[in-house]
Amino acid sequence: MGKDKLKRFAEVAGFENVLQLDEGKPMAGKWSQAFFKNNQPLVLELACGKGEYTVNLAQMFPERNFLGIDYKGNRIWRGAKTALEEGIANVGFLRIQIENITDYFAPGEVDEIWITFPDPQPQLSREKKRLTSPRFLEKYKQVLKPGGIIHLKTDNDGLHAYTVETIAASGLTNHAQTEDLYNSPLADEVLSIKTYYERKYLKDNKNINYVKFSFD
Repeated sequence: MGKDKLKRFAEVAGFENVLQLDEGKPMAGKWSQAFFKNNQPLVLELACGKGEYTVNLAQMFPERNFLGIDYKGNRIWRGAKTALEEGIANVGFLRIQIENITDYFAPGEVDEIWITFPDPQPQLSREKKRLTSPRFLEKYKQVLKPGGIIHLKTDNDGLHAYTVETIAASGLTNHAQTEDLYNSPLADEVLSIKTYYERKYLKDNKNINYVKFSFD
């Protein structure tokens, strides 16, 4: 592991807006009150990476709380540090494996979920690791409030198609979808937030896919 990564791991361990592994378990059922010190709705970004979407959403919607989730602490470091430096109080980060999400949130505690540019896990043998596989969707259903929305934004056409097919096969509600976000009427201010990797994809003329869905 490089010196920069080691330094970031050490720094992020002391950030007040980051909880790591089992540190987040006592928050289940009381994230807004105990962690954010308010009663605002809770929004998650899964596989948040550097947290660009989490931080930008928090700036746009100060009346909501935003929690970025990823396992790699050196990635979380960037978003957490930005939030601290800019005094963005409605942002937090949680370092856990997403497959354990039901251990960290009470049933119906989460209002909305964003999945932005996750690993598409293209091999058929890794389907269960896709963040929109039925295995993961069942976990999200447990922590989401009734009517809670899930957003997927991805450059990977295969993951987008798989997700749309899974939504239909599972009887979920597909509210909106596009295979070319920036040439569609869906590209509003929120969906036009661009992560570091999205900017790279766009420079390579890759299309950006988006789908918005819920369990009812």
